[in-house]
Amino acid sequence: MKKIKFKKVLATGTVLAAGIALTACSGAKQNGGGSNKKSSASVALITDTAGVDDHSFNQSGWEGMVAYGKSQGLKRGTNGYQYFASSSASDFTPNINQAVAAGYKTIFGVGYSLKGAIASAAKKHTDKNFVIIDDVIKGQKNVASANFKSQDASYMAGVVAARTTKTNVVGFIGGVHGHIVDLFDAGFAKGVQDTAKKMGKKITILNQYVGSFTAADKEKSIAKAMFAKKADVIFHASGSAGQGLFSEAKSVNEGLAANSSKKVWVIGVDSDQSNLGKYKSKDGKKSNLCLTSVMTGVNVAVKDIATKAAKGKFPGGKQLVYGLKNNGVYLTRGYVADSIWKQAQTARSQILAGKISVPSHPSK
Repeated sequence: MKKIKFKKVLATGTVLAAGIALTACSGAKQNGGGSNKKSSASVALITDTAGVDDHSFNQSGWEGMVAYGKSQGLKRGTNGYQYFASSSASDFTPNINQAVAAGYKTIFGVGYSLKGAIASAAKKHTDKNFVIIDDVIKGQKNVASANFKSQDASYMAGVVAARTTKTNVVGFIGGVHGHIVDLFDAGFAKGVQDTAKKMGKKITILNQYVGSFTAADKEKSIAKAMFAKKADVIFHASGSAGQGLFSEAKSVNEGLAANSSKKVWVIGVDSDQSNLGKYKSKDGKKSNLCLTSVMTGVNVAVKDIATKAAKGKFPGGKQLVYGLKNNGVYLTRGYVADSIWKQAQTARSQILAGKISVPSHPSK
């Protein structure tokens, strides 16, 4: 998802900082100055419109690509690894064409919005490997599809939210309605509901969609309304629009003492968003409002598929699903209380053992 979205491979921002210090690519020069020799191991990443530093899907994918390059002894640039940033959907095909012309062997499209462009390019360039992240392209032997069981990690987030809330009101903000965001919505709701039942409590779930993955101002307004209705934990699956939620949460918490019982929390998505949760409380203390993040292992998938391709084992024509078992999805430790963290890990074990069935679509 751009989404809406992973990960013990690289921490958000560490390796990326060095990567994006170089100029982003969008129909411009893309040679990072490397002297790579393994053209068959070369990889390129085409972002969706949120950009490579979106604190979400694209950023995670790029981190995975940087990690892959390091493991293969590759440098950024021709015959190595590179990203091509898309400012709008009209950039998808030109960026793919540029990656093809530059000789990159395996090309990743991050997010379902690139499905059409990737499918079309794969038909024209059968000698290249293509990967669609967060969607499925069937019937093309040179295309691999990578998807995630995001509902399972979202269930764990629901457990955490239900046991953390003091007001018994929590919220979910989605980007755009669709199958991918449904996974987060459904898993979170089920986790909250199951936990509330165990605790003998009634917990209200406020649910609203932005209608966009980039409209941070609109999400800020939605968050303000939810906080006004007493929500004190809000989970978002809305891509970069989620920065509006973090902004509003900061506005609330900056007027409170660090240890205030009225503090509100945000649950991040796709990558570790704790860097967005930093703020200074009314009494001047540094604090953080990102309770945890539901990690979607785009970096895990990118590194895994790129490594397979480098070994001549590209999984063309297959759909790969990454879940709790291989850390394709998981929760960050964040600021979750120890006792609550144990409950979340118990839920994880039960999901893996088949004792908890997590829905992939919200109940109506």
